[in-house]
Amino acid sequence: MTAIKWGIIGCGAVTEKKSGQAYNKIDDSKLVAVMRRDAEKAADYAQRHHVDRWYSDADGLLNDPEVNAVSIATPPDSHLEYAKRAIAKGLNVYVEKPVTRNAAEAQAMADAVHAANAKLTVAHYRRALPMFLHVKKLIDTNTIGDIRTVQIRMWQSQRPILVEQNAPNWRLQPEVSGGGYFHDLAPHQLDLMLYFFGEPAVYSGYSLNQGEFSPADDHVTGQIIFKNKIVVDGSWCFNVAKTEITDRCEIVGTNGKITFPFFGNFVTCKIGEEEETVDFVQPEHIQQPMITKIVSYFKGEGPNPCTIDEAIVLMKIMDAFTNSNDLGLS
Repeated sequence: MTAIKWGIIGCGAVTEKKSGQAYNKIDDSKLVAVMRRDAEKAADYAQRHHVDRWYSDADGLLNDPEVNAVSIATPPDSHLEYAKRAIAKGLNVYVEKPVTRNAAEAQAMADAVHAANAKLTVAHYRRALPMFLHVKKLIDTNTIGDIRTVQIRMWQSQRPILVEQNAPNWRLQPEVSGGGYFHDLAPHQLDLMLYFFGEPAVYSGYSLNQGEFSPADDHVTGQIIFKNKIVVDGSWCFNVAKTEITDRCEIVGTNGKITFPFFGNFVTCKIGEEEETVDFVQPEHIQQPMITKIVSYFKGEGPNPCTIDEAIVLMKIMDAFTNSNDLGLS
């Protein structure tokens, strides 16, 4: 395969800046078709981004003879269906996160990938960003000594500034998203923990709906113990005062600590009294570094930057955090 010709299923807000334009800025990559059920919006997207063809149904795009790779950017409830249909057509697949609503659906996707010997990558694109590669290098070079504990705090108001506010809020419909804002934002943090620290040994947690402003739980707490004995504690709350909004990760070792926000642009490393902060400029299209790796993988020139099997582990952790036993608080 000498060139990757992309089609997007679900050319909504997430593709406007984060990914859609990136496909045309990578060697041997081109966006040739888009699909959205709203024909008017699909046509508008194609016109604004100079895309050759648009469709209002998935079959049209999946049967487009020029398309050999599909980006699935719909809400999570349709990821499995579209992935299986694309695989059946012999297409390469790139799936937005969370890859599915739960681990069972992720396993079904993996079964389809393995049965067809297909190529599928999950959009945990922070793995390819320089900022998080810097964190990984600090960890891998033992800069802060042996890591003991990792503390994640993601506290937001009822309307998180990190989430698109203009579109219909399917994120708070568990039957569509798999949960609530946790399912939208936590995959970024938890996947990085797997990327940094490897295979988990045990994990557990709980979730509850404190504010009751939607059907989705708004408070999730979980713990992971990795096989290398690193402990991760995470807290996600989407019902705090605006003055208490927090996005922070602290990785604490025997010699110091690394601090950074998941949705920010700096990394601070403190060893004893010495502290250094490195600032980063994020790419214009934040998924472009990841898509560059995916194009290489689809062409047979590099490894898969995030496999469906890795995503299954992530979904199992999320299930363990959110499918908690009845707390008797109803």
